[in-house]
Amino acid sequence: MRKNSTKLIILAIVAVICILLYGFYDIKGGFDYAFPRRMMRVGAMIITGFAIAYSTVVFQTITHNRILTPSVMGLDSMFEVVQTLIFFFAGSISIWVVNQYLNFAASIVAMVLFAIILYRLLFRADKYPIYLLLLIGMIIGTFLGSLVSFLQVLIDPVEYLSLQSRLFASFTNIKVELLYISLAILLLAFAYGYRILGQLDVMSLGRENAINLGINYDRIVLNVLILSSVLIATSTALVGPITFFGLIIANLSYQFLVTYKHSVHILGAGLMSVIALVGGQFIVEHIFEMNTTLSVIINFVGGIYFIYLLLKESRAAG
Repeated sequence: MRKNSTKLIILAIVAVICILLYGFYDIKGGFDYAFPRRMMRVGAMIITGFAIAYSTVVFQTITHNRILTPSVMGLDSMFEVVQTLIFFFAGSISIWVVNQYLNFAASIVAMVLFAIILYRLLFRADKYPIYLLLLIGMIIGTFLGSLVSFLQVLIDPVEYLSLQSRLFASFTNIKVELLYISLAILLLAFAYGYRILGQLDVMSLGRENAINLGINYDRIVLNVLILSSVLIATSTALVGPITFFGLIIANLSYQFLVTYKHSVHILGAGLMSVIALVGGQFIVEHIFEMNTTLSVIINFVGGIYFIYLLLKESRAAG
């Protein structure tokens, strides 16, 4: 436990260094103008990082699989569908696009309703295995992705270019006016999530053991799935989809922090996400000089890491 505490302190120090470096390094123009804008970006990265970290760790606990993430449920695809439908039927100058609050609310409500309906249908009799839910989520995600591609072919080219800017994660064009709403959602979700951390520690022992120890397993699974959906929907609506980010930070936390406690893993994964996002954005802006984007780097590294985990699991199974 003492070793994990030391490791968490080290992660916190590195995260603070990354934040200070990003906030103060090479500020051009007026300090009063540049510094607050940078801190707003940092705030968005922190909210996004902790939301993805929490949702991924608890999601992998209830699925008992360290390769699966909430994005496999099709939530990222649902965000793309909502944005594509808005541009297809209303256009880029409609109030649903211009008004960030309406767009944010529409994205979150649609994604959460999509998740709740899916979960309610599959868990209505408390007899459906979690992997059936995952399989259906993958199928629906593929279907929604095909629907998005079909609608984008029909959209006006100018509208299509405007739409594409929303379908890729961006940390340079943060929707600042949505930060406080996202922070409130994150705090409310964490307030509930904190209450069930002990039960999640027990659930990591498996379904039968958890039920024998007095855990209402199916109810907790449903609540955690909905909670994960809210957090992923919030982070996606704030900055855009980041497919493999949760996979990377969750597994790095498992390897770096050897413990069964979810509170330690979630905090560790959250700090790692801050280091990766803030430090990565610093590298993109000051070393690569904005010739690429952070989301491209994350998806490239995450794709390679995903293949590595699959090969590792296959060797372990063999």
